[in-house]
Amino acid sequence: MSLHAAAVGPSVLPDLREQVEQIIAEARRQGASACEVAVSLEQGLSTSVRQGEVETVEFNRDQGFGITLYAGQRKGSASTSATGEAAIRETVAAALAIARHTSEDECAGLADAALMARELPELDLYHPWSLSPEQAVERALACEAAAFAADKRVTKADGTTLNTHQGCRVYGNSHGFIGGYASTRHSLSCVMIAEGEGQMQRDYWYDVNRRGEALASAESIGRRA
Repeated sequence: MSLHAAAVGPSVLPDLREQVEQIIAEARRQGASACEVAVSLEQGLSTSVRQGEVETVEFNRDQGFGITLYAGQRKGSASTSATGEAAIRETVAAALAIARHTSEDECAGLADAALMARELPELDLYHPWSLSPEQAVERALACEAAAFAADKRVTKADGTTLNTHQGCRVYGNSHGFIGGYASTRHSLSCVMIAEGEGQMQRDYWYDVNRRGEALASAESIGRRA
């Protein structure tokens, strides 16, 4: 199954925005004078091979939020990977308890409301890659094989890893600012060991791109490593 089938992308931003608004409202209800919140949702696939064998195939899906709030000039922060109303109440309460037990800092607080951005540019960060675990393993093995074929002195592999990641993040604060974005990150790395004249040397190469299709070929990364 490819990650694209259950993509974490722009379609989830409205839900994350709503969660940010709920958290800010709860912070106000509990007595915070100001606050800022970041909510994130991430999903990814990581595959690694070594010496022609599959080492790992891992899926991840993580979400959570962090809040920094202020009680006057006192600051407290807390975060959680839990969701739901109870988690929001408890995390806000934890941050507020910290704030109330810290010393006042005249520099603590949000930037002036007048400095908040009013327009958010589209940065073209989101390009999901429809790649199955089997295809990811195939590319990683091809990368490693190219490294071995590049020079007979290359005798050992120290790990070739292909990662594909999708994520969404929304930030908001009590000045009324709220904004978010979806992004992707894809990478392929290869680490090899060469031997010659009684010595060993380890080196690597990798490529990273927002677009999976724009990555350098598996073979070229292996040869460069």
